[in-house]
Amino acid sequence: MSVVEQTVKPYSREWLLSDRPQSRRQAKLGRAYVVWRRFAENRLALLGLMIILALLFVAAFAGVLAPHDPLQGDLRNARLLPPGSEGYLLGTDDQGRDILSRLLYGSRLTLLVVVLVAVIAAPVGLIVGTVSGYAGGWIDAVLMRITDIFLAFPKLVLALALVAALGPGIENAILAIAVTSWPPYARIARAETMTFRQSEFISAVQLMGASPFRIVMRHVMPLCLSSLIVRVTLDMAGIILTAAGLGFLGLGAQPPLPEWGAMIASGRRFILDQWWVAAMPGIAILIVSLGFNLLGDGLRDALDPKEAGQ
Repeated sequence: MSVVEQTVKPYSREWLLSDRPQSRRQAKLGRAYVVWRRFAENRLALLGLMIILALLFVAAFAGVLAPHDPLQGDLRNARLLPPGSEGYLLGTDDQGRDILSRLLYGSRLTLLVVVLVAVIAAPVGLIVGTVSGYAGGWIDAVLMRITDIFLAFPKLVLALALVAALGPGIENAILAIAVTSWPPYARIARAETMTFRQSEFISAVQLMGASPFRIVMRHVMPLCLSSLIVRVTLDMAGIILTAAGLGFLGLGAQPPLPEWGAMIASGRRFILDQWWVAAMPGIAILIVSLGFNLLGDGLRDALDPKEAGQ
């Protein structure tokens, strides 16, 4: 180690950007720092990140932020009040319930759906895609034909069929959305795996005696994670819309749970005169979906290996 490198403070900018990292941790932190710098240069991506952080904050502190009970209403004095009336910032619905409080609590259901679908669908797609791409042959043919069968059906139609078979409810809706969401991840993982399946470092690992299971788990899957993370982030807006569509049709979260799609369904009868009942949850879905799309675009640009090489 040179005298100059010895004088560089750990975790400083020069230490993170060193072209000769002295440890694996320094290399990982340096890579993360470079990705963050590219991400921070995109103002729209930062806006998306702020929207998602605000959603997390609202969901975590909904019990403190909500001014009223989201399930109990006042039919006598507070039915269909316009925004700003009698302390109801966003108005009330046909049951006299505060729309703002229901939106705040509904953010928890939205996050629950997004997180659980991602946790279920992404690993399944990653495993199927990497195994298919690395193994090849009849294993690849069988797994990809199964994937093609799922891709042949429109996602919302297949989710509707599954929920109709399983029964309405938030748990069945999450399972149905997850079942319909993994095939694109499998396709991406397979394409990524096939690009470096015959590369020199995979051949070196094979010569060292590593088993196919270890190669896939320790060497192939980590290389597919960046593309998969970007695709999952971009798909979260579609997951929210699918969940809202199921709730709108009465197949998702059941009343009186404050699910945004169900709130729109209950407010469609008053869309002409009491527009806020359906418009407010619709605006919430729009903002959150926009946030996930902006965040996904920013991650795609920051993790692009072509950008990294410039």
